[in-house]
Amino acid sequence: VGHIHQVSSKVAGTVGEVLVNDNQQVKEGDLLVKLDPKDYQNKVQQAVAALQSAQQQANAAQANIGLASQTTTGKTTQAQGDVSTAQASVSTARAAVTEAEVGIPAAEAAVQEAEAGIPAAQSQVAQADATLTRTQADYKRYENLFRQGAIARQQLDTARAAYDVALAQRNGAIQGVQQAQARLASAKVGVARAQSLLAQAQEGVTTAQAKLAAARGGLQQATASGQQTSVNRSQYAAAQGAIAQSQAALKDAQLQLSYTSIFAPAAGRVGRKTVEVGNRIQSAAPLMAIVNNDYWVVANFKETQLEKMHPGQVVDVKLDAFPSHTFIGRVDSVSPASGAQFALLPPDNATGNFTKVVQRIPVKIVIDPKSMQGYDSRITPGMSAEVTVEVK
Repeated sequence: VGHIHQVSSKVAGTVGEVLVNDNQQVKEGDLLVKLDPKDYQNKVQQAVAALQSAQQQANAAQANIGLASQTTTGKTTQAQGDVSTAQASVSTARAAVTEAEVGIPAAEAAVQEAEAGIPAAQSQVAQADATLTRTQADYKRYENLFRQGAIARQQLDTARAAYDVALAQRNGAIQGVQQAQARLASAKVGVARAQSLLAQAQEGVTTAQAKLAAARGGLQQATASGQQTSVNRSQYAAAQGAIAQSQAALKDAQLQLSYTSIFAPAAGRVGRKTVEVGNRIQSAAPLMAIVNNDYWVVANFKETQLEKMHPGQVVDVKLDAFPSHTFIGRVDSVSPASGAQFALLPPDNATGNFTKVVQRIPVKIVIDPKSMQGYDSRITPGMSAEVTVEVK
């Protein structure tokens, strides 16, 4: 008996080269068969390309994380500054509105005061007109009397002086009306100016509020950019997963490619070779067998012969193929069960019809390599042998 190693392929493919023949001696690790590697080389190249693509995606995602983080920080800082500036502008504009609102009542009061001064000035004009008319009539009358010699020159001069005073007073009253009207016009201009300032201040509030809303929108947008950073981090994590998956796929493809070279699992001789160049083989299909050079004998002794038998005892072995040569061996071990127990249908003696049958127990006998010199390449598993155990 010897170890027989069945050689098969782990992958399917077309046989490109067979490097051994039947009965050829091989060493462990020798190349036996080569399959066409093109399909598996293509798979390796595809796996390499997929890995490179995944690495590029990961690098891009990582770069996007840094860029988005820096951009978000800058935009957020700027947006917060814009919001603060806009809030200050709104406060300033509202203060201007308040100030403008306070100025309108004062301007309106000045208009009312100016309007009230006009009737008084006009009344003074009327009084001055009446005085002027009277003094003018007196002056004309005194002038006629003076021509007639009825009055002295002094009386005429007095009447003239009174007329001049009345004329001056009338002119002064007219100027008073004009001044009152000018004050009214100026007061109305002040009201218009105050109203204009109020309108400008209110418009400033509206503009400042619009800028504040825009600044808050920019802040929200900057905050949303932070969510993009989270998205980029998720994409980077996914890319890392894709890299791991691609690396595993590449290792698997490289492993499959390595399986296109089939090596000897042990030293021995080639037997039952069925593979030829050009064959299309499937995985696990038997291609050949390797029978190694470790031989032993399995002797089936009766159970009644085992009383004095134990491992280490010397054994004489005669092979039917070489009857003139005696091989020396030793008992290696005794089977843990009888041969019948390992049968496909082991006997069942529980039926009640029991017939005692002497059982055969397999005993493993190892042959000394020195006694096999010159025969080791000629001995094959399956040969018949007679063994004699020295049980002394």
